[in-house]
Amino acid sequence: MKCPNCDYSNPQGTKLCLTCGQELLNGNTPEQDPNSLFYEFAQIVDEIPSDFRSVKPKFRNIFSRVFRKHSEVEAERLFIVGTSLTTPAIDEVEGTWPKPWLFARIFLIALFAYLGLYMGVNFFGNINFIPGLIIVGSFGVPITTLVFFWEMNAPQNIAIYKIVYVVLVGGILALLVALVFYDLLRNNINPITIGIVEELAKVVVVIFFVRDLKYKYILNGLLLGAAVGAGFGAFETAGYALRSLLSGSFPMLYNTILWRSIFSPGGHVAWAALTGAAMCRVQGDSKFQLNMLMKPKFMFIFILVVAMHALWDSPMPGIYPFGQITLTVISWIFVFWMIRIGLNEINEKKRSLAFTYYK
Repeated sequence: MKCPNCDYSNPQGTKLCLTCGQELLNGNTPEQDPNSLFYEFAQIVDEIPSDFRSVKPKFRNIFSRVFRKHSEVEAERLFIVGTSLTTPAIDEVEGTWPKPWLFARIFLIALFAYLGLYMGVNFFGNINFIPGLIIVGSFGVPITTLVFFWEMNAPQNIAIYKIVYVVLVGGILALLVALVFYDLLRNNINPITIGIVEELAKVVVVIFFVRDLKYKYILNGLLLGAAVGAGFGAFETAGYALRSLLSGSFPMLYNTILWRSIFSPGGHVAWAALTGAAMCRVQGDSKFQLNMLMKPKFMFIFILVVAMHALWDSPMPGIYPFGQITLTVISWIFVFWMIRIGLNEINEKKRSLAFTYYK
């Protein structure tokens, strides 16, 4: 079935164009189907110059494809992006808000696996299921959140194998760097120093991955930061879960996994994503220099993230879990704000290329 938007020939039965993501309906997109309610609206939108089209987040649009049926071909198409053969040129990248959906499927798969492992331990008393329970419970939600960031990476220039590499290697490196900082601090440990140490450790690792300018877009920094944060948070959760188990309390083990999973999207993953995006924002097309860390656009995000981390770990009575819920909402407000800045960056580069071409 040929897509009327980009002329790509899709396999029969595909509901969304595998190249541009346009919805297909009996050979026509909803906007081109005379019987569609979107027809007249789309005609008007097409007349609006692209410079004036909004890329502001509309949540019902961003998540509009989550509950639709998708084929395996569509999932396979997502997993092959980011290679030298499948990365689109910047002028081919859509500068509008992506509509992710795969992350929801990943969550359901992880949930099914966790429930199966839970049954093996709790109902059948088989302790061989415990390592799997801890691993899936610790990684399930962080990886789900990471896949969301991966789908939001409009340039589609980072392959899935690279993401797996950053999660494992980046997560471990960030933990080791944090341990070095903790050793330097010795007994000076409090919520503020914890926030500084752990967020700075993740920034150091993100810089390692973006320093060569291969991944220079703000959305790239958002994704790579989220990957480092996902690895950091998941390994940390696995450690706390093991401690709970060694204390001899299975309910504490389940509670540790449950609550840390619920709040993981608003914790390490979102915080590292924000600092990663801020790092790429100040770096731009230049190679990394140490003075970039002192630029206001980076310092504002870093101080914000450290403050949220410190408040998260604060022992103030009554802050849990309402404080964590509030901080999660604040984190994601800034995440969507940074996504918008990243999309605007893509549009600016496309306009710059077009101007150079016509000049």
